[in-house]
Amino acid sequence: MEEKKKYSKGVVEEMEGYGGDPSPEQGQFLDWQDRLLLTVYPHDLRVPKFWPQNPQSFSEILESYTCKMRMVTKLVSKSMAKSLHLEENCFLEQFGEGATLQARFNHYPCCQRPDIVLGLKPHSDGTGYTIILQDIEGLQILQNQQWLTVPTVPNALFILMGDQMEIMTNGIFRSPVHRVITNKEKVRTSIAVFYTPEKNKEIGPQDGLVNEERPRLFKNVKDYEIIHWEHYQRGMRALHTAQV
Repeated sequence: MEEKKKYSKGVVEEMEGYGGDPSPEQGQFLDWQDRLLLTVYPHDLRVPKFWPQNPQSFSEILESYTCKMRMVTKLVSKSMAKSLHLEENCFLEQFGEGATLQARFNHYPCCQRPDIVLGLKPHSDGTGYTIILQDIEGLQILQNQQWLTVPTVPNALFILMGDQMEIMTNGIFRSPVHRVITNKEKVRTSIAVFYTPEKNKEIGPQDGLVNEERPRLFKNVKDYEIIHWEHYQRGMRALHTAQV
């Protein structure tokens, strides 16, 4: 605990560093987890005081992982564009050169009442998309009013669409509501890397995905993740605020 306190968040509203998310509004559930949140790209947005010095290899490994995640975002963004018969760089251009990567290290301790306690409450992500590495099952997706458990595939990354990708694809790629359940016998650890358009960058439905058969569903938005967080604290989705 002494080591953790060295990298603890400061004021209650701060996101980055060690500790729980800022307290939700009255009536909302707290999450059963420990977490460390770090901005890893662009470099000038990093806050070095929150980067653990123990183990000594942490910074070097995270730097390497960040480089690999940048490669993944380029590959995934181009692949999604090509799958929709669009110019392969169109989504990358919407994200911008200064698109943000944040790494969230999640630790879910064993819980004696998994029937009533959640590791992470239901929500959708306000990102473009999120890249998840998980060790055991626990992540669930809501589909047709049923919670479906995401299987764990060794050495595989799970790509979760965020609200901003749903906006860019004019509703073709959906941003699912998801949650994390707790486990009575097993500790769960995951790393989620959030890929978000650069600050003050306006994004909107790609031109090639708007036509008579599929009219425009969303308006252009800027810094959507701020609106998303305000709604998340109240246990609500924010996607409706971007709808036409």
